[in-house]
Amino acid sequence: HVQLVESGGGSVQAGGSRRLTCTAFGSIDASDMGWYRQPPDNECEFISSIRSDGRTDYSDSVKGRFTISRDNGKKTVWLQMNALEATDTGVYYCAATAIAPPKGYGGRCTDNGQWGPGTQVTVS
Repeated sequence: HVQLVESGGGSVQAGGSRRLTCTAFGSIDASDMGWYRQPPDNECEFISSIRSDGRTDYSDSVKGRFTISRDNGKKTVWLQMNALEATDTGVYYCAATAIAPPKGYGGRCTDNGQWGPGTQVTVS
């Protein structure tokens, strides 16, 4: 499996913006990629995905505020987060959607499958 490393998190005021970066150490050309969030006291949440053909999908909670993008040549996936809210707080992970937790999983992100270190985003 391709190693993925997330970066770009930090503390931000409500209403602010942050851009997360997912760097792959291997090809992601053929992979549908996604961002997932682990809140402090809730289940793993799907945030957004971008297919290998460029089509995107967003959870209702972030639609209109977050934008996912990718550059296969740079082996990188980004998540631009705008109008951040306190409920956006959590650890953000990227993963190939094919090996990410399925819908209805109900547990913590890192208890299912393989994950990078994640990057913490704290909104206050």
